[in-house]
Amino acid sequence: MKIPTTLKHKPVVISDNYQNIDGRYAYDSDAKGLSLGLAQWNDRGKVDISAKVWRHTGEKWSRQSEELPLHRVLDLAILVCRAKLHFREAYRFEHLYDLDNPIIDRVGLQGDAMTVAICTDNEKINQDIKLFSQALSDDDELIGERLRTLSHILKEMGY
Repeated sequence: MKIPTTLKHKPVVISDNYQNIDGRYAYDSDAKGLSLGLAQWNDRGKVDISAKVWRHTGEKWSRQSEELPLHRVLDLAILVCRAKLHFREAYRFEHLYDLDNPIIDRVGLQGDAMTVAICTDNEKINQDIKLFSQALSDDDELIGERLRTLSHILKEMGY
């Protein structure tokens, strides 16, 4: 199934077989493709690049397809990495985090910092964090493969 090129997001670099590698949803995913292209929110004279996950219901392209600016894609990758790092050692805490200090890290970006923390406003955090930790553990092979690939590419790029 080809990613549409007639919509507001204009694909430039694509992966149109994403449904075959979409983690635990591989070969049974509504996420049919990924693209990097010209963002749908571009104004005249201003061009932004975005990443898009193209979802298909089986009958039509879904309005649930997501488009993100590239910096947000990378911010999400940073968040995933920081969470994985936290949960490596989380077993040391009774509730998988420090109740007195739920902030995991402050990651410096653009002269400020992205705070990475456990969401203590979640009324069911003690249950949800256990489920999250288990799911992270269950998906360790899938996530690890992607992180190793990302690490290799970043090293190849000189980072």
